[in-house]
Amino acid sequence: MTVRIDTLSNGLTVVTENMPGLQSAAIGVWVRAGARHESASENGIAHFLEHMAFKGTTSRSALEIAETIEDVGGYMNAYTSREMTAYYARVLKEDAGLALNLIGDILTNPVFAEDEIATERGVILQEIGQVHDTPDDVIFDWLQEVSYPGQAMGRSILGPAENVKGFGREHLISFTGAHYRPDRMIVSAAGAVDHDALLAQAEAIFGRLTPSTVQAVEPAKFVGGERRMVKDLEQAHLALSWETDGWTSDRMYAMQAFSSLFGGGMSSRLFQEAREKRGLCYTIFSQAGVHEDTGAFTVYAGTSGEDVGGLTELVADELRRAADGVTEAEATRARAQLKAGMLMGLESPFSRCERLARALMVWGRVPTVEETVAKIDAVDAAACADAARRLAESGSIAMALYGPVEGAPSAEALTKRLAA
Repeated sequence: MTVRIDTLSNGLTVVTENMPGLQSAAIGVWVRAGARHESASENGIAHFLEHMAFKGTTSRSALEIAETIEDVGGYMNAYTSREMTAYYARVLKEDAGLALNLIGDILTNPVFAEDEIATERGVILQEIGQVHDTPDDVIFDWLQEVSYPGQAMGRSILGPAENVKGFGREHLISFTGAHYRPDRMIVSAAGAVDHDALLAQAEAIFGRLTPSTVQAVEPAKFVGGERRMVKDLEQAHLALSWETDGWTSDRMYAMQAFSSLFGGGMSSRLFQEAREKRGLCYTIFSQAGVHEDTGAFTVYAGTSGEDVGGLTELVADELRRAADGVTEAEATRARAQLKAGMLMGLESPFSRCERLARALMVWGRVPTVEETVAKIDAVDAAACADAARRLAESGSIAMALYGPVEGAPSAEALTKRLAA
């Protein structure tokens, strides 16, 4: 498989990876415009734009967009994160050009019709309401706010309802004009793709765009603290977070391996101790999220009001115990899980397509799969224990609790317990 990268004169990057033997392709445009690129008054607009992408262009109605991709058996979608927005399609190999043409049309020729804006505003408000009614969703927004208070990194991707209610056509045009610029965009494709053909097409679609003048984002500063809402629910929802390294640090591989052995599966320490041995919960897991300049090691659990205090303390105690050492068997299993997850995922054209775009945005290059595997293989038991130690001794924790959580210790008490 061969990765090819070219950059147009206006800064737009085109990257492809041909996957021999496939009859399909994944094609998308990744834009460096996510929630952390918004001001407080703009919070939610990147996600709003994602919704509006499929609502009509100067040459196609919303129905025609849907029919164009579905007439060839294809599929289109989009997502918004804190650091980017992606628009992508899956099609058969002969329709790769059509897919890029369609994505290019919705990005460069949107209409932003007032009636469609009103409709999508209602849809997004319903989405926000659904999140607020789902404790194991909203608790992660609270955790993010507590981790990075008063910062773009700490705001929700959906934004507050009052912002969404106020967004109009002029706001969408302004944000698009500032951020949807060629030097902030990557055209990425994988599968049965022809690099030269897509490069020429990208030049035709995006070549007339001019570079941006947007300033760098505000650096993320993890603060930590606590948000607790006592409510009469069946379950107490608990989320804890510690700051970790960003994409540019090789230590992230050790943190991901540690997350796997600590709370990543049925053999993990948290699952075995909290659920299998003590029956304190049905769901418990950990994950290591990574951003450009920061990261977060997160633990989530749902339990009863009677057990929330003991479960919270158990998480701290298990983290402290892991800092004192993990076994080589645990490290070996964690490495195997990381490698299998990555390599299995890369059998999908979309996963490869997304990997190319993310790598270029973060590192400005695409590491080989062999390079990534080598970095995972370099993680041993000592590196995993060191990851746990850095968390336990960080001195700062973020905590979000929702439900019958009166019995849970405070973030300060938990930090002291870890330091003891």
